[in-house]
Amino acid sequence: MTHRTRIKICGLTRLEDVQGAITAGADAVGFVFYAKSPRYIQPETAAKLIAQIPPFVTAVGLFVNASVEEVQVVVEQTSIAMLQFHGDETVEQCAAIAAAVNRPFMRAIRVKPDTSPADLLKYESDYRAASRLFTGLLLDTYVDSYGGSGKVFDWSLIPENIAPRVVLSGGLSVQNATDAVTRVRPYAVDISSGVERDKGIKDLAKIRAFIAAVQLADTANANARSQTK
Repeated sequence: MTHRTRIKICGLTRLEDVQGAITAGADAVGFVFYAKSPRYIQPETAAKLIAQIPPFVTAVGLFVNASVEEVQVVVEQTSIAMLQFHGDETVEQCAAIAAAVNRPFMRAIRVKPDTSPADLLKYESDYRAASRLFTGLLLDTYVDSYGGSGKVFDWSLIPENIAPRVVLSGGLSVQNATDAVTRVRPYAVDISSGVERDKGIKDLAKIRAFIAAVQLADTANANARSQTK
């Protein structure tokens, strides 16, 4: 069966960008609930955008070191379907917050130059053991800040046996998307700044081109598999 790489467009702040991303083929749309981010969106505004999302498109809320109460307020106001923890939350904190609001979650891991494949395997094992609501790791590039980095990390650090379950992020763009998906073969990709014309303002042409680049990689991977059979 041919694998289709899922696509998340993150950092959305406007209805036209949400609708444009979904029309272009995005599987998930992300909203940043971290006040220090230039892509921060008020829960009240996000609720209006999420209300326009059709079935089978996932609304994801990105949080950085938020309390249980803060996440609860956002979930109640917006009805987001999935959580994305992007700060210094512990395994236990992620599991507790997800349980409190009964939402599945992804854990963003900021990959450092000295991060090892064994580290990533342990991260996944620890989170999976801690919560039935854990869905997978989102791998981003380490920078001394929170949220998206806009920089690429060493993809060779991703163990082959977990690559089909991870969300690949960090410095993805129209230019490198095909290569990234061809090499890593992740379950999904997540992009924000790479499809923007300004922070929080998306460029629909870039979104379409990015999705086309991911689809090109899927086709190339499918062809490669068929030739080895």
